[in-house]
Amino acid sequence: MNAEEKQVQQEIILSIGPGLLPEASYTIFREKLVAYIHVLIDQDFEKLVRILYRLDVNEKKLKALLVKANADSGLLIADLIIERQLEKIHTRKQFAGSKEDIPDEEKW
Repeated sequence: MNAEEKQVQQEIILSIGPGLLPEASYTIFREKLVAYIHVLIDQDFEKLVRILYRLDVNEKKLKALLVKANADSGLLIADLIIERQLEKIHTRKQFAGSKEDIPDEEKW
């Protein structure tokens, strides 16, 4: 597992809570995330909605995928969660160096 995959895993676990534990394999983590989402769909849909909101998963994209695809909804949701976390990581990396370019007198 590379560093980016570890970071995605850690951030998802922090956002979702103790229902998910880190795994040595990214594939196994994804499978467990899918299974966890299935449990939430069946037992606590409101919690799933709160998690998706907290993680800032695009609602329109999610609805479109769920309507269009005949695939497993838990798998689609898990992949969107992972995709969103990767976007956040890439954005943070992109703007991480910009703080150093600001003169000291303009920093807060």
